[in-house]
Amino acid sequence: MNSSLRVGNGVDAHRFGDEGICALAGLQWPGSKKLVGHSDGDVAVHAICDALLSSANLGDVGKVFGIDRPEMKDATGESMLTHVRKLLDENSVKIINVTVAIVGNEPKISVRRDEAEKVLSELLGAPVSVAATT
Repeated sequence: MNSSLRVGNGVDAHRFGDEGICALAGLQWPGSKKLVGHSDGDVAVHAICDALLSSANLGDVGKVFGIDRPEMKDATGESMLTHVRKLLDENSVKIINVTVAIVGNEPKISVRRDEAEKVLSELLGAPVSVAATT
């Protein structure tokens, strides 16, 4: 891959379920309803993965972690980001920075924004900014 700057975009949405702990922005949110998905349902991580994969022309979350891959059932956001980072490294793609915007009424991101940014930044080896709005 050439060394030119590339930008990706990712979007994801899941419905809330009744059982389990919510995974969002690389964190567990006890007391919040779980986001339903083939994996842990972390829509912020899925959007980040889609953006990174698309920027490198490596597909999307469905291609890499899709429901046709039973070994990805209940995959964590951490494992997904680690796998995407490995794919990017193998293709000589360097992550410069990431921004993810979360739209929803709950959980309240602002109380744990710094923690989410730290976790996501460590997993990707690059600065991650987390924005949220209702």
